[in-house]
Amino acid sequence: MPWKRKLAVIAGLAPLLVFTLPAVTASAHGYVSSPASRQAQCAQKTVSCTGGAQWEPQSAEGPKGQFYCSGGRDDFKELNDDNKGWKVYDVGTSVQFRWTFTAYHRTRDYEYYIGGTRVAFVDGGNAAPVDPVVHTVNLSGFSGRQKIMARWNIGDTVNAFYSCIDVNIGGGGNPTPPTTTTTKPPTTTTTTTPPPAGGTWAPNTYYATGATVTYNGSTYRCRQAHTSLTGWEPPNAPALWEKI
Repeated sequence: MPWKRKLAVIAGLAPLLVFTLPAVTASAHGYVSSPASRQAQCAQKTVSCTGGAQWEPQSAEGPKGQFYCSGGRDDFKELNDDNKGWKVYDVGTSVQFRWTFTAYHRTRDYEYYIGGTRVAFVDGGNAAPVDPVVHTVNLSGFSGRQKIMARWNIGDTVNAFYSCIDVNIGGGGNPTPPTTTTTKPPTTTTTTTPPPAGGTWAPNTYYATGATVTYNGSTYRCRQAHTSLTGWEPPNAPALWEKI
């Protein structure tokens, strides 16, 4: 076939190729998986759901500052229905919330609300999450059936991710997911043992960029300002700490 005719055939096919390519969707992000949030219950088929939460529990995304469990998304609006029959977890005066992520956005902070009252705030230090992310939230002052809204405020977009968890405060201890006991070592030394002798790093402490600490006989410099959490020890969080 003459080369000019070949070019004409290819040019004629080009528009078809463009219009038949599948649409590319953005990767999804994160949600509270324990105690199982409403979208986690949809994904686990604990509650029958018809919207997008059953397929993408991590995608309840919307502008910061909302109080919608859906993040304002119409295809997730069933998460806003307080009468749908969500599983309610019996907890004590404090509860641990574990996050599951599918994309590690830089984090401004995490917030937890009961009604319009913020019951917990965790500074993300504008750093990407480092697994595991577990927050212990004090619920003293509240009792009975409550809806807790967790908000993950992203540092590199205008949006946040939303999760709602239904609890019965004063109804028992904090539920622990099966994955916690199967994936963690039998003895979690990071939560039960203080830093080694002479170490200055400590959990639940704010560190500014450039701050130095010692841990297990080594010295580290803070790369990004953040509030430390158990599991974010300098050797385990190279995005936050530089060994010097």
